[in-house]
Amino acid sequence: MIKSIDHILVAVKDLEKAVNDYSLVFGFGPTWQGNHPSLGTKNALFPLDNLYFELIAKNDEGPLANTVSKHLEKNGESIFGIALETDDIEIAKKEFSVSFDTNLEISDGKGVNKISKDERHWRNIFIPKKFSRGIFTLLIQHTKGTLPKYEFTDTSYISRMDHVVINSNDPDGLVDLYRDKYGIRLALDQFVEKWGGRMLFFRTNQTTIEAIGIKKDGPAEDSLWGLAWTTKDIKKAHKRLVKAGISITDIKDGRKPKTLVATIKSHCADIPTLLIEHL
Repeated sequence: MIKSIDHILVAVKDLEKAVNDYSLVFGFGPTWQGNHPSLGTKNALFPLDNLYFELIAKNDEGPLANTVSKHLEKNGESIFGIALETDDIEIAKKEFSVSFDTNLEISDGKGVNKISKDERHWRNIFIPKKFSRGIFTLLIQHTKGTLPKYEFTDTSYISRMDHVVINSNDPDGLVDLYRDKYGIRLALDQFVEKWGGRMLFFRTNQTTIEAIGIKKDGPAEDSLWGLAWTTKDIKKAHKRLVKAGISITDIKDGRKPKTLVATIKSHCADIPTLLIEHL
């Protein structure tokens, strides 16, 4: 039912500043900037090899603008949500309405790129947070138009998202949602003594949803926490970032064998951010 992780959304207060910051981090700017008049939001999209990255901010009054504002009040600038792509939104509506025992609704969306004036159209379903366990989640089917791609000729640029990190107080419930309901492959389920909890890897479109699950009392709830970006040459990327005035730690061996990593400490909307090269 779920084809891929379509995009990750990050809520920001100042879209222009965030665009400038992430353009420095990625090494290139967004190929799409627009707004959603019916929702009250504006955005900027950065295409990567395996998905796209969306910065979203309030532009006017509207239902999504209100949700973004509440998120910023509670969490500050941070990861706002995740979009999961489906090939058939009508079938997804039927399947997930039964799975969640509710009547989900499909909305039609349209965006106009103020850079090129091109249009994109899509259909989506917002999953109520009581079913998505507190994470803003939408299912999306793109119906017309495409997001302009970026040609990655510089090996110091960010080329793809490696993983997104979720914190959870109910790992069993997380598995039930992401593996059993969404149908995303569970590639790893390992107890980590050091944390006193489980590490879960859900994988689709060469992207990992990495969950840290530590069982706690209280209502089951998950939260999006951090991001990891892949570069083809971390030494060149590190040099480029330092030259751009971005704070970044020294390069070291990663926890995963045959990886090099560094932590980006600024220009990331306060999101814990890892840079990684797979050797």
